[in-house]
Amino acid sequence: MGDSKLTHYEVSASRVSPHRTRVTTDDGEFTVGHDVNPVECLLGSVLACLNSTATTVARDMDIDIKSLEATVEGDVNYATYLGKDSEDRPGLQDIDVTLSVEAEGDADLDAWLSAVEARCPVSDNVTHETGVSVTLD
Repeated sequence: MGDSKLTHYEVSASRVSPHRTRVTTDDGEFTVGHDVNPVECLLGSVLACLNSTATTVARDMDIDIKSLEATVEGDVNYATYLGKDSEDRPGLQDIDVTLSVEAEGDADLDAWLSAVEARCPVSDNVTHETGVSVTLD
């Protein structure tokens, strides 16, 4: 089986206001609710990870990417969040990503895309159920 070494991440957050949260990571700090809302942060994380994964996969496949643009769309029904009855989940109903890529030569972009989808950690977490445990300290 492959490499089983796990990379551990720990991110902490502090409430700045009812709609702003300061997030601290090993790499820095940002405030959700100031520049982006939490859903936009999640969608941006999907795009950022797809970009990083796309670059790594391109390198592994000897593909020279000249440009890569990405768009992500999703719909949320905030009824449950607001305490109202709804048949919809409280989260994103679907996420649609569109990639526009320009590569050197006659690169096999279909194989590249399949590998990107298979290897992207963040889109994997969104696509497959990942347990979340919330406890009080």
